Amino acid sequence: MENLPPVVVGIAIFIFGLIIGSFLNVVIYRLPLGESVVFPGSHCPACDASIQAYDNIPVFSYLALGGKCRSCRIRISPIYPAVELLVGLLYLFLFFKDGLSLLLLADIVFVSLIVPLVFIDLNHKILPNAITYPGFPLMVLLRLLTPDTEIVRSKLWAAGLVQSPEWAVALTGSMLGAAVGGGSLWLIREAYFRLRHVEGMGLGDVKMMLMVGAYLGWPLTILTIFVASLLGSIIGMMLIWLRGGTMKMEIPFGVFLGPSSIIMLFFGQRLLEWYLSLY
Repeated sequence: MENLPPVVVGIAIFIFGLIIGSFLNVVIYRLPLGESVVFPGSHCPACDASIQAYDNIPVFSYLALGGKCRSCRIRISPIYPAVELLVGLLYLFLFFKDGLSLLLLADIVFVSLIVPLVFIDLNHKILPNAITYPGFPLMVLLRLLTPDTEIVRSKLWAAGLVQSPEWAVALTGSMLGAAVGGGSLWLIREAYFRLRHVEGMGLGDVKMMLMVGAYLGWPLTILTIFVASLLGSIIGMMLIWLRGGTMKMEIPFGVFLGPSSIIMLFFGQRLLEWYLSLY
């Protein structure tokens, strides 16, 4: 593919993203229900009719059918094509950022884990272990395969790791990121529980940030939590005001952690450099 024009490669990656987005829709719908994401094949959630291949083309089939099931004509949620389009665009933007590289593949895997976590948390207020448990070692492995050692070394000079092998620096940076991501949320969760005697945050958020921290490293993980907290506070207050809720209104934090981690994946290093340049 390296000899192909970038436009052609970009289109191919976008289409690949649409296809993976279609599969992630299955994960988002079935995983919380304890169903297999492989069998049975795609079917209408309303009438259970099997969806034929020509009606299962990402985005296009939804538009061609007017957003309705061919069999029962029940309206299909626009979330389905939205997820497909979102994943396709994310893959395309990652191609613009990384080019054709191993880093592109690693970043694609990262966002492919984050997207279903966000939508599952939005719909069910859970972050499934089936994603976060394997996601953590997978993120460590991907960071070992695609180390940004110059950045990591600059953050670890005080630990005496500057002259260490590349894999050791990458592994240390990944572990520190996981510790900061999961550890900080676990401490906040424990402190809230001891002060209020109720759980203010689930362990799913902790496990999610272990995974995110292992891939992004500790500086970008801190920014992820900060941005997610800011977005959560703003949107939470708006929802409380619009819906007439109370300050105890339950708002899933993973819905904000996920997008914030993707923002950091694209812009986090630039934000860090800009912030440090102020000093």
